[in-house]
Amino acid sequence: MLLEEAGESGTSMRSVGQWRATDTGGRLLSSMAAEVDGPFKKALVPILLPEKCYDRLFVQWDLLHVKLPQIFKILGAKSAEGLSLQSVMLELVALTGTMVYSITNNFPFSSWGEALFLTLQTITICFLVMHYRGETVKGVAFLACYALVLLVLLSSLTPLAVVTLLQASNVPAVVMGKLLQAATNYHNGHTGQLSAITVFLLFGGSLARIFTSIQETGDPLMAGVFVVSSLCNGLIAAQVLFYWNAKPAHKQKKEQ
Repeated sequence: MLLEEAGESGTSMRSVGQWRATDTGGRLLSSMAAEVDGPFKKALVPILLPEKCYDRLFVQWDLLHVKLPQIFKILGAKSAEGLSLQSVMLELVALTGTMVYSITNNFPFSSWGEALFLTLQTITICFLVMHYRGETVKGVAFLACYALVLLVLLSSLTPLAVVTLLQASNVPAVVMGKLLQAATNYHNGHTGQLSAITVFLLFGGSLARIFTSIQETGDPLMAGVFVVSSLCNGLIAAQVLFYWNAKPAHKQKKEQ
């Protein structure tokens, strides 16, 4: 889906460049894109990402589709085998913390907008995991509770100290979440319905956000979260490559 939707790199890239050149905020994005290019691009393309995906994410900054491959893979297989629900929920906690912290501190949308898109997609994955485990009612209740908690966090009822603490908890949440998923992969001996495209996009995206968060917010807490996130996403990406040809035991039996 992501690969199909990535535009042609020729005229579309020139039009994006022209739009940025005429926009005040666009000059900052162009500068960031230029810094991300070079060695960073060489490290990702074509080893981990096709060039069109790279351009879509780090030149056009379109992060709406990062987790759609994971969602479509679950829907296509009608299974969430191999995905750790605890890991997904901890990732949701981290994303929510980043989003709420950024909104509270009036950071520019470009510094946290991907957290909003990723949060919506992560919520969807949480529900799908519950749904395909036969816990649809529990999934609906979870969505309602999350919406209520989010409203409270964004309201004046929540002190700034609590919001800051939530953002600080991102590091342990990210680490624990990714380690749980890594442990699940190791225990299963495969990555199940874990989408390789999504894993690599998250890894590349977290690396890029280290630099952009420093530029746009100057907040070491934000940058530190992305450093830890990059390390953890790198671990999962390495497992995807290691278990590339591994299949669940029941699938192997069917093929024999």
